[in-house]
Amino acid sequence: MLKTAKQHLDSLRDGRVVYVGSERIDDVTTHAYFRNAAQTIAGLFDLKRDPAHGRFAVMEENGEAFSSYYLKARSREDLDKRYQTHKLIADASLGMFGRSPDHVSSFVTGMTLAKDVLGPYADNLDRYYEHLRKTDGYATYAVLSPQSSRNPEFYKLRNLTSPSLRVVRETDAGVVISGMKMLATGALFANEIWIGNILPLAPDQAAESITCAVPCNASGLALWARKPMEPNAPNDFEGPLSHRFDESDAMLICDEVLVPWERVFVHNSPDLARQIYVRTAAHAYGNHQSNVRFLSKLQFLVGLASRITQATGADQVPAVKEAIGRLAALEGMLGGTIQGQIHAAEDYPDGGWKCFNRRHVYAALNWCTETYSEIVDKVRELCGGGVFQMPANISVLEDEELAARFAANWDTPQLGHIERMKLFKLAWDIVGSEFAGRHQQYEKFYAGASFIVRNYSYVHADWGQLHGMVDGFMETYGVPSNAAEQPARVGA
Repeated sequence: MLKTAKQHLDSLRDGRVVYVGSERIDDVTTHAYFRNAAQTIAGLFDLKRDPAHGRFAVMEENGEAFSSYYLKARSREDLDKRYQTHKLIADASLGMFGRSPDHVSSFVTGMTLAKDVLGPYADNLDRYYEHLRKTDGYATYAVLSPQSSRNPEFYKLRNLTSPSLRVVRETDAGVVISGMKMLATGALFANEIWIGNILPLAPDQAAESITCAVPCNASGLALWARKPMEPNAPNDFEGPLSHRFDESDAMLICDEVLVPWERVFVHNSPDLARQIYVRTAAHAYGNHQSNVRFLSKLQFLVGLASRITQATGADQVPAVKEAIGRLAALEGMLGGTIQGQIHAAEDYPDGGWKCFNRRHVYAALNWCTETYSEIVDKVRELCGGGVFQMPANISVLEDEELAARFAANWDTPQLGHIERMKLFKLAWDIVGSEFAGRHQQYEKFYAGASFIVRNYSYVHADWGQLHGMVDGFMETYGVPSNAAEQPARVGA
């Protein structure tokens, strides 16, 4: 099925437990902290249903229609269809939603291509995949233990229980889990949470190796959200990005949550808990979506940087042209790398499936992680002091005399006073506001610490081919026959 926006909003009114500080939020779809982001997310479901986008946003199978991010690719054309779907969603949200509905669904879809890796729980994965696509479900994930749990000896010495989420007992109905996971980004607006482990676990952490899925309204489950940013933007004009795109981040806290056996995918297997992502196509499918999402965000930033320089008249300065040209080159490079993921697609693992080229996926992922701060800083530099030269807010127009002075003093040959203010408010929201600060931190650690991201490239590099180039060339020459008669080096 394909959900409507209304159906998705209705699905969020399910009794889920959400806290902002001590305040219990009863309905994220209407509360002033979250209602705009909820509407934005819901709008993506109507966007996919729009016939204008159906050729790539929708897949059909046995007479049923599903979102194309559940497509299991068998050809480059299928991979391109997935790309087009991700790009549609990312463009609509300017790449601001790191956990949009097509993200975790891509992980699940990619994992099914090699489901046998999950051993006795392989069929559970298949059933969960069918559940998500038939309900047009929106799943997000929480796959890291909290920072407070990273020194287990601290808890052992004090006879305390680590806050890390773990199985506390088994029952005939399923496993019971308690503890915390981070970071359930987007969970306030999702239907399901995939709980897992993306970092290695020690052999004695079998109880923590649980990988499972739970509904966001599961009994005993609570979401503790960070400080919301929507209140910083009372309307679109004052903070257009904060107003619409604060996807929220939350800590997942479970207190005796029962997970049915059919929703368990890994249990009592510390080694397998992390490997299910890299030994299947899950990581490649999911992080291809990440790359596409970042591309839309980068394109928005490059366009914004250019508009800022046009508004100030600096666009004709050679040094400024060079700066904009470099940003444009970076955008073109990332776009080309993403196309390479499709063009150099892999047959994976067998059974006729296609997977995005993993080396290109990880190269782009590493580049995005390392470069976002630099790009935003360049846009900030191009803004100059313009972001501070505007009236505090647009209420200046409500006073006739102040409005006249505003027009007289802020109009420029390049842009009128209201449009200038609108542009610089937008720029500040992505380079200097609290929303901007969250995105800078988020992108830096989007896929984990930098050494983790680089390790993906190390593991998947074709060292046989790379070493072969070096070794093959050295085999073309040897020690000269008259080595002893070679002239001594200068200075020897």
